[in-house]
Amino acid sequence: PQRMSCGYILCTVLLSVAVLLAVTVTGAILFMNHYHTPVTESPPVISTNPEEANALVTIEKADSSRINIFIDPNCPDAAGTFGRLEGLQTSLLRAVTDHDAEAKAAKSQQKALLVTVADEVAKLLTHAVQLRADCDGLKKGHSAMGQELSALQSEQGRLIQLLSESQTNMARLVSSVSDVLDTLQKERGGARPRLKADLQRAPARGARPRGCSNGSRPRDCFDIYASGQQEDGIYSIFPTHYPSGFQVYCDMTTDGGGWTVFQRREDGSVNFFRGWEAYRDGFGKLTGEHWLGLKRIHVLTVQGSYELRVDLEDFDNGTAYAHYGSFGVGLFSVDPEEDGYPISIADYSGTAGDSFLKHNGMKFTTKDLDNDHSENNCAAFYHGAWWYRNCHTSNLNGQYLKGHHSSYADGIEWSSWTGWQYSLKFTEMKIRPVREEN
Repeated sequence: PQRMSCGYILCTVLLSVAVLLAVTVTGAILFMNHYHTPVTESPPVISTNPEEANALVTIEKADSSRINIFIDPNCPDAAGTFGRLEGLQTSLLRAVTDHDAEAKAAKSQQKALLVTVADEVAKLLTHAVQLRADCDGLKKGHSAMGQELSALQSEQGRLIQLLSESQTNMARLVSSVSDVLDTLQKERGGARPRLKADLQRAPARGARPRGCSNGSRPRDCFDIYASGQQEDGIYSIFPTHYPSGFQVYCDMTTDGGGWTVFQRREDGSVNFFRGWEAYRDGFGKLTGEHWLGLKRIHVLTVQGSYELRVDLEDFDNGTAYAHYGSFGVGLFSVDPEEDGYPISIADYSGTAGDSFLKHNGMKFTTKDLDNDHSENNCAAFYHGAWWYRNCHTSNLNGQYLKGHHSSYADGIEWSSWTGWQYSLKFTEMKIRPVREEN
């Protein structure tokens, strides 16, 4: 109320000054007109706001000219000003209130989000604990399976060993029967030579003379070695059931010498992914990579009791070997090719680990003649030719892949030494008659 009274007083003072100023100007003009103008002139007409809406006083002279004095008669609207200020204050209060409400809402949303995140993290931690427990369970199960598999493999090895011993005993029995028939033939002279020849195909330990001192032709490299020729190289041999003879490579230096080599891999220069006829008859070069042929391996091993040596080398110049005290191909077959040239093998020793006994008793399989126990042709699947079972632990006639390879088990593999994804640099398989001192 005090501010409004001051405003009204100020307005009154201004109006008074305006009126006084108007009267003073009017008086001055009248004085001047009276002093210079004859008395006959009509006095000026003073009027208030005749035409100009904003003019406080209008003076119209005798010559019709006008003087307008403009003074805003409206006093300041204090009530309107304070109304606007109150409206501004209300707007500000409303804006502050709205901002506070929005901040509270955002804070509530943040709290809700934090609660949700905390719940999800708790769920994830619970799930992680469950996954770890499942993983531990799987590890325990895997360990148990590994132990059971090892036990099964041990049992399998034992059964194979028993089978090999049974075959050896059978060979001894056949040898005894052969001796009896030989005696009967000499006494009666009526026994059929065909039956005797078939029975004599079975190995008989100590049944053949050693060396060629009597002038007979050598039947294998050991005969040549015993005759005094003890240098590695190519020689002609004349097995008992192959009188026309054939050439072989003789290893006269390894482990006492006298070895007849029937397989060698060394540089990948010869293709070993071949069919039945090639593996039956043999291929390659005797001084390099070659396969002697199933027919020739058979006629060698039916002459007596033979041992096998497998020499291996990797691409880091590491070497190992596997020795088998008993080895033969088609020992009990009347028609070995019809029977698939089955392998007989037993008595492992060496440094490479055993990767051959699993194949004992199996027929030979090539890409065009499937004799294995697998639903697929193992030779075609693993790019080789071997005495496959289902399918293999060794694959020495596989592809020459030069060490580690991404494909599985299709190289020159000896799994117990280098696994199923390492193709060996060098392999050599060779046989020798079992010596009496062994």
